[in-house]
Amino acid sequence: MTAHLFKGCAAVVCDPQTVLRDVDLLVEGPKITAIGKNLVPPPGTDVIDARGWFLYPGLVNTHHHFFQTFVRNRADLDWTKLSVIEWLDLIYPIFSRLTEDCFYHSSVTAMAELAKHGCTTAFDHQYNFPRHAGKRIVDRQFEAAAKIGLRFHAGRGGNTLPKSEGSTIPDEMLESTDEFIADCARLIDTYHDPNPFSMARVVVSPCQPVNCYRETFVESVALARDKRVFLHTHVGEGESPVIASRHGMRTVDYLEQIGFAGPDTFYAHCWELTDTELRQMAASGTGVSHCPEPVYLVGAEVTDIPAMAAHGVRLGLGCDGAASNDNSNLMHCIHSAYMLQCLVASKRAHPVPEPRDFLGYATTGGASLLGRKDIGRLAPGMAADLFAIDTRRMDYVGTRHDPASLIAKVGIGMPTDLTMVNGRIIWAKGEFPGLDEAEMAAEAEAALATIDA
Repeated sequence: MTAHLFKGCAAVVCDPQTVLRDVDLLVEGPKITAIGKNLVPPPGTDVIDARGWFLYPGLVNTHHHFFQTFVRNRADLDWTKLSVIEWLDLIYPIFSRLTEDCFYHSSVTAMAELAKHGCTTAFDHQYNFPRHAGKRIVDRQFEAAAKIGLRFHAGRGGNTLPKSEGSTIPDEMLESTDEFIADCARLIDTYHDPNPFSMARVVVSPCQPVNCYRETFVESVALARDKRVFLHTHVGEGESPVIASRHGMRTVDYLEQIGFAGPDTFYAHCWELTDTELRQMAASGTGVSHCPEPVYLVGAEVTDIPAMAAHGVRLGLGCDGAASNDNSNLMHCIHSAYMLQCLVASKRAHPVPEPRDFLGYATTGGASLLGRKDIGRLAPGMAADLFAIDTRRMDYVGTRHDPASLIAKVGIGMPTDLTMVNGRIIWAKGEFPGLDEAEMAAEAEAALATIDA
């Protein structure tokens, strides 16, 4: 069993409310076994000089679309120059050309960037299944996660409603409800591990109500409850009037009627929801993955996080896909989320949560959304998921008095000095141990070239 002792940490941020100064942290196998002063490690322990380091719980990303990493930084897809419909008409045909290898290499790319910036657990909403790419796309994502060493929750998404019936999805990306449910069941049976410290879980995640038949959501609930896995979808992105015209009720009521709500369910976005709907979600225990950075590009209103927090809605943070956020940096999203709320504070009925609370959304909050009690904070018995920032740099002069607020208020403009998942160092000293980053990047670029040709 491998052991690591972080010796002389300047600060250990156990959770947003608990910061310990000048302590050691001991990791044995996959978990933290002690935090305190002058710890004596077992023989053979790897002792890491952590003087000047702030240790944080690993970040938990609760919404992403890894495959969209292959459509970043493209002027021809600029939101500011196109209407949403024009943008969708351009981007979905690109998505539909992706191959199985593209899905694998885009996943490696996104996970590597996440790991560099302190993310240790990632949920990906993989809803794009072009017919030519086959059904092993999520399998390849688990392969990518094992390569990088990231803890991975796979959201098996899907779209079942044809464009001719009101969806935005090309026929090449459509599946039947039976196809979708059968593959969800296969993935759960093959990969899902409900045990503590598990590295692989599956979430039943139909893409969104406007692009699926009602039966798709009904069958998703039945499968998830039978298999005891979680549920996820997109909600509150401006689709509620469409759902109301089709079904006579807005999205939150529609999903609650189906049973797609509760402590085992979380929605992405939710920026258009009413105060009544937020209270409903708090009462049912349904969570929200807030993705702040798409707000800049899409131009939608800033999600009312103060109201959600005030009503007790469970909150996590997500990067979202590169179609509406051109990076996979959850650390940056913490800063963006806080600053956006400050920007509109005068228009809100409730005060902006404290800066440290935004770190909480990306750690303990994310763990709650994913149903994890073994990650999200640093304490004996918890998974050894953490990252380290060496604060002995000019960037941090004047900031070190409040480690819990540092990321939200100041921001971290560089990769971590170390990222650890389940007791294994997956990023340190600017490298992925045992991996050749240049080689991985070249392989990803070669896969990308196949769809640009």
